[in-house]
Amino acid sequence: MTVETVTPKRRFRGRPRGRDLPPVALAALRQLLGDERKDAGLRRRDLLIEHLHAIQDAHGHLSLVNLRALAAYMNLPMAAVYETATFYAHFDVVHDDQAPPPETTIRVCDSLSCQLAGAATLEAELKAGVDPARVRVVRAPCMGRCETAPVVEVGHHHVLFATREGVESVVDTGHFHPEAILWQRLDDYRETGGYRLLADCRAGQVTVEALMQSLETANLRGLGGAGFPTFKKWHFVRQEPGPRYCAINADEGEPGTFKDRYYLERSPHRFLEGALVSAWAVEAEALYIYLRDEYPGLHRVLHVAIGELESAGLVPPGYIVLRRGAGAYICGEESAMIESLEGKPGKPRHRPPFVAQKGLFDRPTLVNNVETVYWIPLIWEKGADWFAGHGRHGRKGLRSFSVSGRVRRPGVHLAPAGITLNELIEEYCGGMAEGHRLAGYLPGGASGGILPASKADIPLDFDTLQEAGCFIGSAAIIVLSDQDDLRAVATNLLAFFADESCGQCTPCRVGTEKMLTLLERDEWRVEELERLSQVMMDASICGLGQAAPNPVLGLLRDFRGELASQNVIVKG
Repeated sequence: MTVETVTPKRRFRGRPRGRDLPPVALAALRQLLGDERKDAGLRRRDLLIEHLHAIQDAHGHLSLVNLRALAAYMNLPMAAVYETATFYAHFDVVHDDQAPPPETTIRVCDSLSCQLAGAATLEAELKAGVDPARVRVVRAPCMGRCETAPVVEVGHHHVLFATREGVESVVDTGHFHPEAILWQRLDDYRETGGYRLLADCRAGQVTVEALMQSLETANLRGLGGAGFPTFKKWHFVRQEPGPRYCAINADEGEPGTFKDRYYLERSPHRFLEGALVSAWAVEAEALYIYLRDEYPGLHRVLHVAIGELESAGLVPPGYIVLRRGAGAYICGEESAMIESLEGKPGKPRHRPPFVAQKGLFDRPTLVNNVETVYWIPLIWEKGADWFAGHGRHGRKGLRSFSVSGRVRRPGVHLAPAGITLNELIEEYCGGMAEGHRLAGYLPGGASGGILPASKADIPLDFDTLQEAGCFIGSAAIIVLSDQDDLRAVATNLLAFFADESCGQCTPCRVGTEKMLTLLERDEWRVEELERLSQVMMDASICGLGQAAPNPVLGLLRDFRGELASQNVIVKG
């Protein structure tokens, strides 16, 4: 019998799967980013988002050829590079069969404050007046300039109190660079006693224990929204074995919030001193600052300020690492920010472990908000009793309220903790805008809920609003009047949450979209909305999905009559 020999088929290709990478693409990338063959540090995974920014800035978009080149450059799977690039709103990924975006992009802020100021009409006017082959007009989430609504970004230049004529003028002149910022330089800050606390800490004249006691007495809490006592955060991180890191969250993406920008634009060195003292307190190996990409002018300011510190010998080169966000509200959540700092999509981690135990690069990490650390040098200089001595209605401390909406003087107002909205409007905001009567307000941005005018005498502080179904969060106050459409308010807020959901968990990903659909119906069904809200609050991984129903629940609870008058039929 003859046995026929069968040659087995090869299981593997003779070359890697995927499309060939043109050598010129990798050569161009090396010219832009540096030669990774000579500097292995350029391959670090945590630099992925920074490299994506460099490509986006250079070309105006991310072509698949450049993404494939970057994958080869960093020795990463193309899937990892593509997943990260497509997660963030500020990266324009262009497929091989697609045309790049137009040369100029106009972004119209569609946050609630800008909507109240006529952003939707402005967007329509701009779209009707531009050449779509040369200029594209897109909607964008909150840009952190709510006191100057409506806001439009052309390139990297923000047009405040924007009008069609003003925006078109910027497009015509081609002035797309960030606006100039006048800020307190290092020498001026040191002349007023700046960095004395940091020097005393390093010299052993101020102990960690003494500083923690001062912060406890002052009742300084996390001012990014969570309100966790600062000294306790330090304590928990210090309990963990080193090496440790410190990370400052400057990604204030909550609609209505702009206080961190306000302080960074005026005194970046006070912020940096507080951040460096925090890093010293936990013996951090490095200090990371995660800054909103919507603040390009501040990126330049902080870059120069950090250079001043390095030149003066106050910090070793590279100790402070400044990183850009890329347009993802979810990165305001601390574990999502950590993921982004590591060059990954900003998806919240399951907890425990907490970031104080396993944070950046899997090491214990102290995460604080910009305003929180900003106060540390002042509290030590003026005394804990000075800070705690402010307050009303039984509360202690100072709060920076970002106020926007229907008031005469919107802006950041530093006021006693526990002040009521009525007091805040009359004493700090110059009263309601002309022709407007207070109807309601958001005490903590989009996620903090909505309260009616009848509850404008509740003290505004941590732990005072929960009984009313709200929370103060980052103290972003958006004031509504009797002329505002509550249905439009609700759909605006839910559209924001639906767009910003990271998609990791079903209750949030599907729940926000479903709730938005329910709100767009002619009839609102209370039981259906409340049942969906409960599922989202109980089962979502992080605060985004848990807090997204808050404005809707507030309207159903306190605005039934107003909804009925606006022909929003609420049924059981």
